Amino acid sequence: MAKNMAFEEPVIKLREKIDELKDIASKADVDMREEIETLETRLKQLEIKVYSNMEPWDRVQVARHPERPTTLDYIKEIFTDFIEFHGDRNFGDDEAIIGGIAFFEDTPITIIGHQRGKTTKENIRRNFGMPHPEGYRKALRLMKQAEKFGRPILCFIDTKGAYPGKAAEQRGQSEAIAKNLFEMAGLKVPVISIVIGEGGSGGALALGVANRIFMLENSTYSVISPEGAASILWKDASLAKQAAEAMKITAQDLKQMGIIDGIIPEISGGAHRNVIAQALAIKECLLDELTKLRLLSTSELIEDRYNKFRVIGEFIEQ
Repeated sequence: MAKNMAFEEPVIKLREKIDELKDIASKADVDMREEIETLETRLKQLEIKVYSNMEPWDRVQVARHPERPTTLDYIKEIFTDFIEFHGDRNFGDDEAIIGGIAFFEDTPITIIGHQRGKTTKENIRRNFGMPHPEGYRKALRLMKQAEKFGRPILCFIDTKGAYPGKAAEQRGQSEAIAKNLFEMAGLKVPVISIVIGEGGSGGALALGVANRIFMLENSTYSVISPEGAASILWKDASLAKQAAEAMKITAQDLKQMGIIDGIIPEISGGAHRNVIAQALAIKECLLDELTKLRLLSTSELIEDRYNKFRVIGEFIEQ
């Protein structure tokens, strides 16, 4: 069962009331269509009010929703004939990052993405979507393969951050992330990254050096989690809500600052409400952007990527 978030409690209660009336009407053979239609109209108005006025912390909760669609969910709905590849040809296979090749509208494409679980067992298997260095090396191996065969690259970003454990550091976590940043900057094929959930720190950026970066409407992208920032700034993780507001981590803030290229609208209430419809919105965005990027030459693709990141952080003193 989906976990309810505090800000949407009024919507949840009204939905339950409508379901209750429908159940009564069906069992008692009573005509309650007028009452149900009235409540459904009120529900639509309430959804618009609630979901169009979400605060940054509300969006953090939606991005972390346990039933939020993952990379594999979108692969299933958007692409065909997906073949997953495993291992970094050095240490092992990291299931927190998945990757492989598939067809996108009859065009071969390389897909790489963070993968978290929806159950405790699956989260343990996927290390809660926090990759080890071998995960990033697997991703880079697939990127270089895509470059060799001229395939566009699509990255789905959804991680709290790279795994901070001792073993990961011993195997070169920082070096693996840095190598990805360096190599992605010079890839000779189109690269598109989409933040579908949480985009945390270098763990997210290691798949984020792209020609185009998009975010789902309720996703987040930041150097640190709100709880982590609150712990550092105010020595109190309970102030995460205030930190989320101050950090400008929402898609709306990042688009305004020019860090991302666009926002992909979500279904009312979040992507988990309708995976198929959300996948269609992502597909339309990909079709449009890949069509544009394919018109660029190799040198233009690299220059386009360089110019994109070069201007991030620029400001004019008043």
